[in-house]
Amino acid sequence: MGRGKIEIKKIEKSSSRQVTFSKRRNGLLKKAKELAILCDAEVGLIIFSSTSKLHHFASSSMKSVIERYNKYEEEYHHQLLDPASELKFWKKEVASLRQQQNDLQEYQRQLMGKEKELSGLSFKDLQGLENQLEMSLKRVRMRKGHHIDQENLKVHKKLDLICHENTELQKKVNGNGTEEANESSKSLSHSYGFNNGYDYLQAPVVDLRLSQPQQLPDADTSKSKIR
Repeated sequence: MGRGKIEIKKIEKSSSRQVTFSKRRNGLLKKAKELAILCDAEVGLIIFSSTSKLHHFASSSMKSVIERYNKYEEEYHHQLLDPASELKFWKKEVASLRQQQNDLQEYQRQLMGKEKELSGLSFKDLQGLENQLEMSLKRVRMRKGHHIDQENLKVHKKLDLICHENTELQKKVNGNGTEEANESSKSLSHSYGFNNGYDYLQAPVVDLRLSQPQQLPDADTSKSKIR
């Protein structure tokens, strides 16, 4: 279940507001550091809390970031006042973006291993490309293994559920069979008058055995005795 949406408005409770500020401040600082490292960007972050406490992060130094920002602001405002300078600025931006696009397309063709694109690369470039491909392949395999583990876990859960349902069904079947057998026995005892205050099934079992027939005296022996 996903987290519910939080209404963006001032938190009135001071303790909750302080906890939220601490959590989100740490997350923002972490993201700023990651952006600077991953993208080789110059990042400057300044935060003042409601109690006027300063929190900041700079990828190089805050002074250099602020100076660069002020310089950019001056150039930008100057370009806005001069249409010719503004046009020149945007042409430069378009050219830079086109160059980045060409570089990315060339790098993509190199990753595809096309001979034409690989012919002009040095040994160091080829080695770097090979390392990049190996890292990408490793990440793909790890991701694939993760998916396989998840699928196996789902299958095991389904099998456990099926086994549990079969066990419960077997218990119900056995229980119903015993109950039906007891009901049949009771019905039989009532029909033939066997149940006289107790269950005949619970009565002791008498060991009935047939005695051996007595051997009759031999006819000749009897005659001799008479004589």
